[in-house]
Amino acid sequence: MIDMQSADILIAEDDAVLREVYQKKFSMAGYKIRLAINGEETLALISEKAPDLLILDLNMPVMDGFQVLERYPRGTRQFPVVALTNFGDKASRDRGVTLGVDQYFIKRDMTIKALVAMVEGILKNKP
Repeated sequence: MIDMQSADILIAEDDAVLREVYQKKFSMAGYKIRLAINGEETLALISEKAPDLLILDLNMPVMDGFQVLERYPRGTRQFPVVALTNFGDKASRDRGVTLGVDQYFIKRDMTIKALVAMVEGILKNKP
């Protein structure tokens, strides 16, 4: 069981405004936050220390979220992944599910409050 107050969340998001909102809300909820602006930075931060949970934008520069998932598919990683994306198409969702995302949220359909609640639920159920 993860101590919620010490949970390490890695947020990979290239949109500066969203990154700041996510960082503020999750910090206020008591989580330790690390930030990446592209897939390459995300991989570097994971290799330094695996997060307790990864919030992953799928559409990022340099290396996208799908490429991150290809490097850390389900079964090879010890952390859950929440994919946040503007890609609402079935092919992108299917690709994310195939690569093992634990939750797939379309950004326009979700609120930050719902995201925080969903992350708390995943962390509470993580062994």
